[in-house]
Amino acid sequence: MALTFDMDVLPGGAFLYRPPEKIFTVEDFSSDDRLMIETAEQFSRKEVLSAVDRLQVQEEGLMPSLIRQAGELGLLGTNAPEKYGGLGLGKNLSARILEFLSLDASFSVTAGVTSGIGVFGLSWFGTDAQKAQYLPPVVSGEWLSAYCLSEPNSGSDALAASTRADERGGKWILNGTKAWVSNAKWANLFLVMAKIDGERFSAFLVERNFPGVHIEREELKMGLKGSSTARVTLDNAEVPIESLLYEPGQGHRVALNALNLGRFKLSAMSLGPARQAMREAAAYALDRKQFGSPISEFGLIQQKFATMAALFYVAESMIYRTGASIDAAFEAHPDTPEGNRKAAEEYAIECSACKVFATEAESWIVDEAFQVFGGYGFTEEFPIARHYRDARVSRIYEGTNEINRVFIASRLHKLAEGGRASLEAAGDSFISKLAGKAMAQPPRDQIALGAQSDLVLLAYAEQSARLRARQSGAWAEELFKVAVPVLNQRAAAAFQRVTGEAVLLPQPEVNDLAEIAGRVYEFGGPLGT
Repeated sequence: MALTFDMDVLPGGAFLYRPPEKIFTVEDFSSDDRLMIETAEQFSRKEVLSAVDRLQVQEEGLMPSLIRQAGELGLLGTNAPEKYGGLGLGKNLSARILEFLSLDASFSVTAGVTSGIGVFGLSWFGTDAQKAQYLPPVVSGEWLSAYCLSEPNSGSDALAASTRADERGGKWILNGTKAWVSNAKWANLFLVMAKIDGERFSAFLVERNFPGVHIEREELKMGLKGSSTARVTLDNAEVPIESLLYEPGQGHRVALNALNLGRFKLSAMSLGPARQAMREAAAYALDRKQFGSPISEFGLIQQKFATMAALFYVAESMIYRTGASIDAAFEAHPDTPEGNRKAAEEYAIECSACKVFATEAESWIVDEAFQVFGGYGFTEEFPIARHYRDARVSRIYEGTNEINRVFIASRLHKLAEGGRASLEAAGDSFISKLAGKAMAQPPRDQIALGAQSDLVLLAYAEQSARLRARQSGAWAEELFKVAVPVLNQRAAAAFQRVTGEAVLLPQPEVNDLAEIAGRVYEFGGPLGT
């Protein structure tokens, strides 16, 4: 297979930009970077995974204690400015560290929220006084943060929130209920969205101990049992005037841009459990014998592991390409609220594409790993049952995958209408050509819009993986060849939903799935990563 691009294609917009000459890969991490990544993995394996049974029953004080330990190691300050105790790392190193902090999903969501969407808005839009007051305790792990956007009657339609903020007696008085608040049980700081006078959507920094702030009972969840999820009720909550974050009526800037980067982080968080599920399933396959042989030698099992590794590789390629792009955007804009807003918005489409692909890859990988365990996987005797339960929510939070699909294509159409993007295909692959043809059609309904989004994200995925394979060679090219037929089939189905036209799939290359699976067994997880 020729791993090439048509580099004469003019730059377009969003996913249709000319492919970069070089894509960031794990080989680009420095020795110091690798030390931090190794620290994150060792912490996860020695401190978090060893305490999983206790985390699952929310042993009093355990999760906050682990968060403090992570903070002491510098693992929570990856995104915060150095001036306020953070490390100010690039997005790819932050993502890699978070991936290895995510081997247990309950710890992952706790750490990911407190170091991500809980503080993104503060870091980008806060005053110097606000950042000096709140970032150091959160970065150190002394405090946990939480993000309060959803309400019982407004989920995906977040801007329909009914929580009010009224100015009375030199304070903001907040009334309303926030639902599905991760970290609610332990959080000291809440980023709360409310409408001033019931109209102007705004953001507020609310401390747990402010009068009128109440944390309700824990939700009884299917998974993520070690994490905290509860409602936060604001009953005439008294919030200082200076706790307004950014400008009145500009809370949507804070909320939605935090979600943009939150989706990028969630992509990395989804790789952690997928990695661990592969590791555990590989060890089981080597040990479990049927018909006189380890099941690792069976062709259908080998096919599962080869495909798991390939989809993991594609998701990782998308994430690292996007992370480098986001870093470049922040470098190109001044470190001001307006500059940070523009930088955070620039790659919103790519962040959504990463979120959708990575969370669905996680679900598929965990499901196939579950299948490797057979009947034993259906018991709580093995950890794969926990991974299976935990993975399901990834496709729901940070905006459901359905709302992200609506966003991807509709946003791209809007950019094209304003002359800021091209809808013509960039690149020479089967998928990119289908994407270009499909995006030329106005979407007739939400189903067609979702199918267009599938083509957009699949084109971005295939392109990112192909460029990385061309750079890395060897095992990467083999993984890419395994991934291509899977991606092509999905793209063909999406194209048919948009156009109603029949599609002839390209001839797939023959792969040595047994060899790839064997390397997964030997490595104990994704290859070369």
